[in-house]
Formats: sequence, C-alpha cells, structure tokens
Amino acid sequence: MQRTNERFVERLPLVLPRPAYAYFLTALICGASLALRLMASNVLPIGYPFVSFFPAVILSTFLFGLGPGIFAAIFCGFLSWQFFIPLPPDGIFDGGVALALIFYGLVVGIEIALIHFMQRANFNLAVERERSRALAENRELLFRELQHRVSNNLQVVAAMLSLQRRHVDHEVAARALDDAASRLALVGRISRALYDPSEEGQDLNAFLTRLTADVVEASGREDISVTVVAPPGLTLESHVAVPLALIVAEAVSNAIEHGLPNRGGSITVTLEDMSGTLSLEIADDGKGISPDFEIDKGSSLGLRIAQALAAQLSGQFALHPRPEGGAIVRLDLPAQAH
Repeated sequence: MQRTNERFVERLPLVLPRPAYAYFLTALICGASLALRLMASNVLPIGYPFVSFFPAVILSTFLFGLGPGIFAAIFCGFLSWQFFIPLPPDGIFDGGVALALIFYGLVVGIEIALIHFMQRANFNLAVERERSRALAENRELLFRELQHRVSNNLQVVAAMLSLQRRHVDHEVAARALDDAASRLALVGRISRALYDPSEEGQDLNAFLTRLTADVVEASGREDISVTVVAPPGLTLESHVAVPLALIVAEAVSNAIEHGLPNRGGSITVTLEDMSGTLSLEIADDGKGISPDFEIDKGSSLGLRIAQALAAQLSGQFALHPRPEGGAIVRLDLPAQAH
C-alpha cells in the first residue's frame, strides 16, 4: 500500500487531458468549500471568513499544480469577500479587513509556494531514481557480460593447456599441465555460478553439492560418495564464496588422490555458521596422515593452494588425522571475513 501511495504522489500534480479540466475541478472544490463554510456559519463565531478556503487552496495546488492553485487562492478570496466580509457603507475597507485580506494572501501564497517546490523536488527525485535504476540495470548487464567473458576466457585457457599437454612427453610436466587446466576450468565454472552483481548470493548447500559431485566425476571415480551438510538458505558474498568453493574443491580432490587412491570411501563436507563464525570441515575415511604432518612440507599442491586461499580470507586452515581413521581438513573464518 505504501508503494502505491508513493507512486501516486510521484505523479502529482495530475496531468489531465485538457488543462481546462483542472480549473473546472478547482472551481468545484472552491464551491464545496463555500458550501461547507455556509453550513458552518451557525456554529462558528463571528469572523473566520477563510477557514474553509485554506484547505481548498492546498488541495487544488496539491492535485493540479501551480496555476490551478493560484486560481483557487484568487477565487476563494473573492468568495470570502462576497459572502463573509461585510462591505462598509462608504465602500472602503477598514484596517482590520485589509489586514485580514493581506494575511489571507500571505498564507495561501506560502502554501502554494511550499507545495510547488515540494512537488518539483519530488519530481526531480523520481527522475534521479529512474536514472539510478537505469544505471543499475546497465551495470548489472555489463557485469554479467564481463563475468561471462572472463569465465569463457578461463575455459579457453584451460582448453589450450589441455591441447598443449598432448605434445608433452614428460610425465611430471604433463601432470602439471593437466592440473593447471582442470583448476582453471574449475575457477571459471565457480565464478560463473557464484558471482552475483545483486550481491544476493546463492544457496551454498545446493552449490557445494553440485561442486563436489563435479569434482568426483572429474576424478573418474565411481566408488567415492560425498555428503554435504550445510544450513539451508546460507549464502555468502561472492568474494568469500568463490575462495571457499575452491578450498572445498581442492580438499575433496586431495582426499580422493591421497586419502583414497586405491579404494572406495566417503567424504563429508560440513559447513556451520556459529554466531557469525563460519566453520568448514572436509572429512574422509581414507588412509589418513601422520600426526606430525605439515602442509608446507607436503607434496600436495592443492593443499598449499587451499592454505593460501584461507589466508586470503583471514581464516585458519589446518589438516588433522581423524580419530576413527582418515583425515579432516578444517577452515575457520572469523565473522568480519564474511
């Protein structure tokens, strides 16, 4: 209802098909004010010749604009003079009557001026809001186009690396090119899925479920099951969600490659929002790690990338042995980081 009222106010003064209609309706409003004043004559004390005409001037100016407002002020003043201001025998107004007329003119002049400037300001505000809306639409369109092009470029670079890998015979170099190509393609897919110019974000439970399924499918393993547990409706801004998704992808890939290289197993991704502090755990039931394992000294490039992404978010990243077997990757993000 409030939005409807705002739209109606923004349309004032009303633009009628013909300007004469506005003056005709203004005359009717003034006539209604005269009738109201005549009916109230028995209950009002002596004086108050303009009491019902001030609202007529305000309403006419508010609805129809400056011209009809001035017309209402003059017409109502004439009606007051004719019906409620007695003319002295000599035909000359005394000082009190002249002062009342001056006061009436001053008051209605201020009313008309205030309403006119208010409506001009309201009109300018509506124009600026429309301009801002158009700029926001253009910004969103350009942002989507830019994001689309960036994602496509990443996919192209990933494809070029894959093509280049066919001409590399060295096993380590070929594996490095394969890893680089897959990571670039993953970054492109995540960016396209998560970057949102409206900053409304995307439900992370559904997104992480699709992401981990893609990682498992890309690994070529059908004996790995992944379970995602996250609060329903949890969303993050894109500058946090993208690195978080990359960390999940790297941790799941690492669990498949190093924790479950020769047998099937399960991986559980748990995301919790505890009073603004975000906690992420990726647990697997693989062969596990030694208690003195250090990421910096390990051979897994994926874990080092995940650690760097966590530092980018001012988070704490760690890899621990799982008591019942396997390993747990944990990321804790402070509230101010997201």
